[in-house]
Amino acid sequence: MSFYLIKTPKFIQNLFNEYIWSFSFTKTPKKVIHLTFDDGPTPEITDWTLNILKKHNAKATFFCIGKNIDKHPELFKRIIAEGHAIGNHTYNHLNGWKTNNTDYIKNIEKTEKSIQQYLKNSKLITQNSKLLFRPPYGKIKNKQAKLLLKKGYSIIMWSVLSGDFDQTIRPEKCAENVMKKAQNGSIIVFHDSVKASKNIKFALPKVLEYFDKKGYCFKRIALPK
Repeated sequence: MSFYLIKTPKFIQNLFNEYIWSFSFTKTPKKVIHLTFDDGPTPEITDWTLNILKKHNAKATFFCIGKNIDKHPELFKRIIAEGHAIGNHTYNHLNGWKTNNTDYIKNIEKTEKSIQQYLKNSKLITQNSKLLFRPPYGKIKNKQAKLLLKKGYSIIMWSVLSGDFDQTIRPEKCAENVMKKAQNGSIIVFHDSVKASKNIKFALPKVLEYFDKKGYCFKRIALPK
């Protein structure tokens, strides 16, 4: 099992403050959490995820892999149609640390073309006008980040990892990770992938029910230009 932090420490967020790790809601009494899902769209698991979100009237942000969009366009269109935000997660889950800058940016641009061809007729164009990007594994070189920021992307990281990708942990632990660490303004990572399916199918309903009872609402990430 590889080491990872469930909650991103403040010093890391401050060190890389050009990225978005969480949101501040100090000016409003509303309690808001941002659920995000990486690596889809994936048949069955993404459908299941969308069904659970709809049951709780929850909106989320899906960071999609380009090749999965091209393989499963109807599923991708369902994400858009149900009012969720879309983010770019590279075309084939590239590790930025292991990829030269030119290839990395081209890979992201290829994904963006796939995203935009479905978004162009969607009202999400105005609701989420700024481009969103999340680097796979959270690994991105400083130069790559600067190039993306210059192109108008917001780089969305996270404040809480569910750990659903970790097949060595119990599903109960996955739910506990989020319920104990998330708070107002948190950005939480789940994965709508086959690998994560056992954990997310247990944890996501528990998380939604837990925060529903505490008066939280779940919103997509929307950043105006």
